[in-house]
Amino acid sequence: MEPIIDHIQITVRDMDVAVPFYDRFLPLLGFSPQSRSSAVIDAHEFHVVEYSHPRLSFAITSPRSAFRDELVHRRRPGSMHHLAFQAASRDEVDSLHLSLKEIGAIIVAPPREYPEYMPAGYYALFFKDLDGIKYEIVTHSKVFKE
Repeated sequence: MEPIIDHIQITVRDMDVAVPFYDRFLPLLGFSPQSRSSAVIDAHEFHVVEYSHPRLSFAITSPRSAFRDELVHRRRPGSMHHLAFQAASRDEVDSLHLSLKEIGAIIVAPPREYPEYMPAGYYALFFKDLDGIKYEIVTHSKVFKE
């Protein structure tokens, strides 16, 4: 099997706040606004908005009411630490940085080299959505050995 991710589904605190943010964020990564779909299953307290792309589907979902007031903590066991999206170049990382600031993303670290992650060529920016979920946009030249 090849390690290909089919879809990612992330729970957010407030769909009314998150959907407008992700409607602006995901097109920056190549998701078409026309690819957005949604569903509600009241019996499960479940509202999902999914953004589809031929390579990956990305969805945000509502929390159960019992967890609605909990804060995101990426170091809690079982939590996602962060999610990284690969850019084609440094110029693309820089351009996305400006676009992310325009849509209200919380910039954690602007674009720069991260020699502590890779000896040379790891160029990234880190940001959070409005719930505090951390993301990364990165470009680098990994060398894989098979």
